[in-house]
Amino acid sequence: MIPRRRFLMGSLASAAFAAPAGFVRGAPVAFSADPFTLGVASGCPRQDRIILWTRLAPQPLDGGGMWDAPVDVEWQVAEDEAFSRIASRGVVRTTAGLAHSVHAEATGLRPDRLYWYRFRAGPALSPVGRTRTAPAESARPFRFAFASCQQYEQGYFAAYRDMAARDLDLVVHLGDYIYEKSWGSHHVRQHGVGIPTTLEEFRNRYALYKSDHDLQAAHAAFPWLSVWDDHEVMDDYANDRSYTVRDPAQFLKIRAAAYQAYYEHMPLPPSARPRGADATIYEHYRFGDMLDVLLLDDRQYRSASACVGSGRPTWVSDCAGRTDETRTMLGEKQEQWLDARLRESRGRWTIVAQQTLMAQDKRDGDDGPHFWMDGWDGYPNARRRLLDSLVAHRRRNPIVIGGDRHAFFAADLKHDLARPDGPTIATEFVGTSISSDGPSESSVRKALAENPHLAYARGDRRGYATVELDARHCTVGFEALDDVKDARSTVRRLTTFVVEDGAPGAKTA
Repeated sequence: MIPRRRFLMGSLASAAFAAPAGFVRGAPVAFSADPFTLGVASGCPRQDRIILWTRLAPQPLDGGGMWDAPVDVEWQVAEDEAFSRIASRGVVRTTAGLAHSVHAEATGLRPDRLYWYRFRAGPALSPVGRTRTAPAESARPFRFAFASCQQYEQGYFAAYRDMAARDLDLVVHLGDYIYEKSWGSHHVRQHGVGIPTTLEEFRNRYALYKSDHDLQAAHAAFPWLSVWDDHEVMDDYANDRSYTVRDPAQFLKIRAAAYQAYYEHMPLPPSARPRGADATIYEHYRFGDMLDVLLLDDRQYRSASACVGSGRPTWVSDCAGRTDETRTMLGEKQEQWLDARLRESRGRWTIVAQQTLMAQDKRDGDDGPHFWMDGWDGYPNARRRLLDSLVAHRRRNPIVIGGDRHAFFAADLKHDLARPDGPTIATEFVGTSISSDGPSESSVRKALAENPHLAYARGDRRGYATVELDARHCTVGFEALDDVKDARSTVRRLTTFVVEDGAPGAKTA
């Protein structure tokens, strides 16, 4: 394996305006500037294939700066950094309808192999990315990171610089890849424009975020799995309902633009391409006999928020509607799909990757218990059904991961929350935000004091989480920046948890 630092320096070098060996020069194409300003990425790894991504954008913050005509983009996948052993290659015709983005499916690859990839459009050569296919068997440990919530204005993406330098097989992003609105204090940089509502505005917002070199480095270093949360569209939306845009028809137009821009900027397969305001991004990924990852979408199909009327779904006192059996977080079709995938999963470890904290976070108030209606506490019977599926299909080592809350959490998921000494069904770990402001210290202390199944909570640090899996243990590290306002901040591990094979529950290492 090449030294990671040397790979990152080489992969993010400026595009060379000359056709390298192995590429066939096509029809002349003239660009006003480097068209590969947004870097390269890979995702959705299978044993024999992977999705490769880039976007032609010589003027990334001004609509991309491309013309309306299609452009042919060549791609190569090689077994070595010098591209002397080509494993797969092809041509994708990019169009203005997809913002000249590329989603190439490289096939015919070997399991559990490192590969290098690159693109060429006309005389322009992209940076080099590195990726890895899924293993067919898993004798070795499997390592991945998970992250979420990267508000561009509130901090730098130094966590991604640290992540890119690690020895990982995969990155899982759990939503809020962009933020549609400006909020918080002590901004270190600016969006520069207002809230996006049109396709062009969403494209420019993604281009701004993806222009960050630390984020580009993490994309170029590993394959990603990704799902959206709310800020890719609009704060705290539920299905076709938004407390900001009250007309569902108007909101769905915005959602269609947002989903389209998300697809255009992420390494997603053609099956995830939106159809208007609808897109299927939940999926099952298998990594040999070690790991199954079930990637969920808990935004697009959920029932309208309970107990708040048309207001924002925040901390409110309980109401009868919250526990309505028909209420769903995932939608009936996705619930059935998840139950079937849990029945079929064969991995030693099952990762349920979703957007937020699944464990109950009840807060006592003068008028009784309060619940946060934008999370699983607003859908308790949907949570129960998910846990029932884990029990019914006897998943040996279920681990739930999440984000959204801008804080680290570790929790034991139980059926009967009134009995903290009752059996633990699954173990949950939530990562803090990459850069978004966190909750107050008093809020975190209250969560720990009033919810005994929460083993850990800390909201004053930004960063991400790492996971290492082997036949006997799942080891989770909470990796935190010293200062998110410092672009060169170092990262230190706050704490380490271990889950033992066959024994659910978060234990401090």
